[in-house]
Amino acid sequence: MIRVFGTGTGAPLSPDAVRALAGATLVVGAGRHLDGAALPADAGRVVLGPLAPALDRIGEHLAGNGARVVVLASGDPGFFGIVRALAERFGPAALDVRPGAPSIAVAFARLGVPWDDAVVVSAHGRDPRTAVNVCLAHPKVAVLTGPGAGPAELAAGLLHHSEERTLVVATALGDPERERVERLTPREAAARPWPDPVSVVLCLDESRALSPVRTVAGPAAGPPGWALHEAEFAHRDSMITKFEVRALALARLGPRTGDLVWDIGAGSGSVAVECARLGAAAVAVEKTADGVERIRANAAAHGVYVRAVHGAAPIVLSDLADPDAVFIGGGGSELPAIVTACARRARRSVVVAVAALDRVGPVRTALAAAGFEPEGVLLQSSRLAPLPGDVTRLAAANPVFLLWGVRPAVRASEGAIQ
Repeated sequence: MIRVFGTGTGAPLSPDAVRALAGATLVVGAGRHLDGAALPADAGRVVLGPLAPALDRIGEHLAGNGARVVVLASGDPGFFGIVRALAERFGPAALDVRPGAPSIAVAFARLGVPWDDAVVVSAHGRDPRTAVNVCLAHPKVAVLTGPGAGPAELAAGLLHHSEERTLVVATALGDPERERVERLTPREAAARPWPDPVSVVLCLDESRALSPVRTVAGPAAGPPGWALHEAEFAHRDSMITKFEVRALALARLGPRTGDLVWDIGAGSGSVAVECARLGAAAVAVEKTADGVERIRANAAAHGVYVRAVHGAAPIVLSDLADPDAVFIGGGGSELPAIVTACARRARRSVVVAVAALDRVGPVRTALAAAGFEPEGVLLQSSRLAPLPGDVTRLAAANPVFLLWGVRPAVRASEGAIQ
């Protein structure tokens, strides 16, 4: 049996943990946990760094007679903690886990704010861009930090995208002498160094920090539907991506939590809003000032955040973070250049809607030149429309070419998973 005890947020070790440590033959934990515990003089010690050597040492020790292994971890070791690795290696039946208070719960408790609706993302040992995108898309996010993905890096990712956010940096939670919980703007957090140990960073849109009473924990459930009717958005002179086209565009974009999606030539911002409703961070680029305001109003009406950028592509794209997917709904004579600029930077896919047959070839050429595998369809739809006398006719919508490209490496990885 491997005894796993959560610690590290100020509470003393439980009597069970003290007794287990007294009889331990091997104790595993971070240096600060081992230094703060009373360990038997003859017990082996493993300071956690890379997991594989520590797991090997535990396995070798368990092979001997009378082995009693104790693991000390921060907070709840089953929440983004060592329990996953231990269970995968030795099996859940070999574990006796006694959790402590997770740092996230303690951080929100210090604020007096509920966290049943928070999105939790780990940036420890991971690219911080995913955490940044989650912070952009959701009003209440807790980020577990790590080297190279701390408050400064998160703040730098938010700095030019969402000044409306508040960062709450919780340092050395539970330490009566060093604990600090600070509220800062992204600009303030990015401008200063952050010594270890930062326990957790909360990113809040304080205007939406208190949600209604909930019955299911975590972020709000996905929308009950997508490809919303055009009437659900404010738009000018029917200049909006029709819902039939939007439905297939969303399927090819695949927006999800942690993604960043660009909507270029956004108009009403309907595609960006729908991507945000599905959990992605969304940026809408629009060259008209009234269009930018319309995008912001549509995002607010649907309870999501979309960063609206006033300017013309491809010029303004250099100031944006690299996207996972891009939708292009406008462009005129600049369309091939816009597709090229987007395709060079998109990590996964580019989707383009065009009405003119003459633009299909240049778009496909631009996608192929950037290393994508271009595909496309001509969408023609007719909606039911009433006629006098309680009869119905078919009202044809203008045909639209929907073209897209997916990076071959992405397609290959999806095939391998299947």
